[in-house]
Parts: sequence; structure tokens; C-alpha cells
Amino acid sequence: MATRNLDLEEQEQLASLKAWWHDNGNLLLSLVAAIALGVATWQGWNWYQRNQALQASTLYEALSKGARAHDAKTVRDAAGALAENFPRTLYASMGALVTARFLAEHGDAKNAKAQLEWVIERSPAPDLRELARLRLAALLLDEKAFDAALKQLEAKPLEAYAAQFAAARGDVLRAKGQAAEARTAYREAIDKADPQNEAWRAGVQLRLDALGQ
Repeated sequence: MATRNLDLEEQEQLASLKAWWHDNGNLLLSLVAAIALGVATWQGWNWYQRNQALQASTLYEALSKGARAHDAKTVRDAAGALAENFPRTLYASMGALVTARFLAEHGDAKNAKAQLEWVIERSPAPDLRELARLRLAALLLDEKAFDAALKQLEAKPLEAYAAQFAAARGDVLRAKGQAAEARTAYREAIDKADPQNEAWRAGVQLRLDALGQ
């Protein structure tokens, strides 16, 4: 009798399971498939990201070696490939900064500025954008394009770069003949500078002293 009752219970459970599967089986399979697809997509995205970073780092290394070897073609080709194929990576931004320095040192200020402008407009890294603005302002100062240089320096920078931006404004204003404004900028630079960076502060102080009272 007990065995018969057990069989009846098992049959009832089986019938209940079949009914549940009939009502919910397709939904469950869809859910399992969606989860599997999500896991596969996540793994695929991670692989894609790692692969992109590896290819970009290889190009950046080639660019850096080319710059050290004064190989303009290698620098140009690697920089172009980074900007075209991997623009969202940090390697592309760093490559553009290296390329800008290389071009400036080899007398091509026009294309050096274009590289820096690309970083300012496209880089995902705020620090690299700030460095590009400082370097672009320096190139514009060399060209005596004072107003354009000041425009690059007028926006509020990240706090870590506030002293450098103030000092750069002082340099431009001094070259422009605005001594009073330059003194104000230099004082701001000294106030905002890291107290432990004594050598940098001393350099700004020398420029301030050279302007007199």
C-alpha cells in the first residue's frame, strides 16, 4: 500500500512537473540562452578589449622606437595607425604626444599642433588633455601667437596642473608685454605649486624677479 501511495505521489509530481514545463519550458530555455549569450558576449568583449590594447601597445612601442631613431616614416605610419584604428585607447593619445614632440623638434610645428589638438579633442584621459594644452600653448608662444596661447590656458585645469597653467600664462603675458598680469600669474603658480617641488618653484620665482616690482 505504501508503495502504491509512493507511486501515486511520484506520478502526481511528474504530472505537475510536466505541466509546469509545458507552461514555462520555453521561457526557461530562453532565459538560459540569454544568460549563455550574455556570458559569451562579455567574454568576447573582454577578449576584444585585450586584443585592441595589445595591438595598440605594439604600435606605440614602434612609434617610440622610431622617434628615438629619428625615423620619420615609422613615426608617421605608427601614429596614423593608432589614431585611425585605436583612437579610444590611451596608447593613441600617448602616441600623438610623442609624435607632436618629434615633429616640433624636427621643425614641423604645423603638424605638431595638429597632433596636440587631436589629443585635446579625442583623448579619454583628462591628464593627457591637460599636457596637450600646455604643449600647444608653448608652441603657440614660440610663434608669438599670444592670444591663441592664452586661449588654450584660460579654461580651469585639473588641480594637479593648476600651477603649470598659471606659470604658462605668466610666460605668455610676459612675452606679450603685460608685466603686471604676468607677475600675478607667476605668484599664482608659486602659491599653487607643490611645496616639495622646490626647483620648479625657484624657476618661476626667477622669472617673477626678472619682471621687477
